[in-house]
Amino acid sequence: MEYRRLGRTALRVSPICLGTMNFGPLTTEPDAYAIMDRALERGINFFDTANRYGGPKGPGTTESILGRWFAQGGGRREKVVLATKVFGPMSDWPNDGGLSARHIRDACDASLRRLQTDHIDLYQMHHVDRAAPWEEIWQAMEKLVEQGKVVYVGSSNFAGWQLAQANEAAKSRHFLGLVSEQSLYNLAARTVELEVIPACRAYGLGVIPWSPLAGGMLGGMTTTGDTARRKSVQPRYEKMRPQLERWEKCCADLGEEPAAVALAWLLHQKGVTAPIIGPRTLAQLDGASMRAIELKLGADTLKTLDEIFPGPGGPAPEAYAW
Repeated sequence: MEYRRLGRTALRVSPICLGTMNFGPLTTEPDAYAIMDRALERGINFFDTANRYGGPKGPGTTESILGRWFAQGGGRREKVVLATKVFGPMSDWPNDGGLSARHIRDACDASLRRLQTDHIDLYQMHHVDRAAPWEEIWQAMEKLVEQGKVVYVGSSNFAGWQLAQANEAAKSRHFLGLVSEQSLYNLAARTVELEVIPACRAYGLGVIPWSPLAGGMLGGMTTTGDTARRKSVQPRYEKMRPQLERWEKCCADLGEEPAAVALAWLLHQKGVTAPIIGPRTLAQLDGASMRAIELKLGADTLKTLDEIFPGPGGPAPEAYAW
């Protein structure tokens, strides 16, 4: 396993991040334990969760599963670079969501209890809170860092200008600021190449793509007969079917699974630290996810993929102006 630095930090993480959103709603707790144990065996040390994850079982469910897994000992917590998130409402009460200083403090303490740990390695803002000034956000995050409850701070779903605004405000306070940005990014969704990725590279943020397989569409839908997955994205699937057929033929010509190629493509993009995978089973973890780490795509293949799934044309403003 060749580990990568998370943005401009010295922290080293695996090139694949284990996403845990399915733990609880779709994956049983024993199966989740098996997946996390196997991830560590394979050298994956970067785990991502969120306080909201839990689906119909309720917010906090997924964090609690991780906490009980950590509690088994065996160096589990010590080996993991643990990332979780704050923003989404945890109840109907008015201050139990968002990025107010109060909620950041309360949510962090609640996550620590559920995760059964004394610190969060990467505490990510799950979304922009337009009502919260950066002075309020940063003073709350600084306090958590000072207390040893949080090591690094990251963002998710931010625009490029918001990343710049956040880190300029942090710089004025002599604070490290954001070290990573978690964005929707895959071959079929490349908007972040316009402003977000250039901003991340300029400010030294690691890019953590979520939904790297576009909700399963890049996993081989036209050939695997995954009718359930296909139905869940039917309108978009039908619109993109010609592209997906070309995509799957390209992967077949390479002799590789589409999911592995999709992940490998992300790992070839400058600024990307680790795409988030969300395996529901051990087989999904052991298959394409691990193959992607060692898969090297040639210049001709990368050119073909750009032709099948053209991006926005480069970074802004060149993508739309001289």
